[in-house]
Order: sequence, then C-alpha cells, then structure tokens
Amino acid sequence: MSAAKPHLHQDVDTLYVDHHGWLDGWLRKRLGNSFDAADLAHDTFVRVLTRDVSEIIREPRAYLTTIAQGLIANQYRRRQVEQSYLDALAQMPEQHAPSPEIRAMMLETLIEIDQLLEGLSVVVRKAFLWSQLDGLSHAEIGERLGISISTVKRHIVKALARCCFAE
Repeated sequence: MSAAKPHLHQDVDTLYVDHHGWLDGWLRKRLGNSFDAADLAHDTFVRVLTRDVSEIIREPRAYLTTIAQGLIANQYRRRQVEQSYLDALAQMPEQHAPSPEIRAMMLETLIEIDQLLEGLSVVVRKAFLWSQLDGLSHAEIGERLGISISTVKRHIVKALARCCFAE
C-alpha cells in the first residue's frame, strides 16, 4: 500500500467527522426522510473512499453535496424504474405473475439496463426501447423520430453494444 492511500483515508476520516452530521441534515431536508438520508450519507462517503482523489478538497461541503445529488438522482431513477415495473406486473393476470425471486432478478436487470442506457442520447434510447419493448420496425421508429432507417439501425446497435458490452 502506498503512502498516499493511508493519507487519503485519514483525510476521509476527518471529512467524515467534520461534515457527516451536516450532510445527514442536508439530505433529511431534501428527502424528508431520515432513513434515506442516513443511507445516502453513508453512500456518499463510500463514494469518496472509492474515488481517486489526489488533491486536497478545498470546498468539502460542495464536494459532498455534488456526490449526494448524484446519488439522489440515482435513487429517484431507481424508484421510477421499480414503480414502472410494479405497474406492469399489476396488469398481468395473477397466474402469469413471476415468483418473488424472478421479480427481484428482473428488477435488478431493469435497473442495470437503465443505468447503462443513461449515458446515451434520448433519441438512441427511444429507438432502442421502441424496438425492444414495443416491437416497432426500423421504419416506424424512423418515422416517429424523423430519421433514416440506417440511423435507426446505428442507434439500436449503439444501445445494444452498451447493454451487452458495457461500452
């Protein structure tokens, strides 16, 4: 272990002691929930520990806030995906509903796909989702988006590559 790592952990310790209470309070105000606030405060410091920070953090609260805001956005996206999945399940006949284990695996897979697609443009995501979920043809997608069929194909390939190879 290099000499820089113990120093980083010491800095994170100080950052935690000095700012954890403030961050937890800031998150409670934003989320209106002390349980989620505690979880996200914890996750914020885990992110700090896993980042490669080689320079001194000059504005620690701004730094922590930026990380926490990203985590809040991730939490909202995850809950939105979960609610959409639950809504779809509610429309299924009970005899076709998956087991709780399959539901959990499907939800995790959907959340992972959502995270992979997040970095793509809206047009690429729409083309991919319309082709995969709605079964639209390339021509139908092209017409909806106002783009050529070859562009639709490129968008779908790009999204598939992101999902299959995490590119």
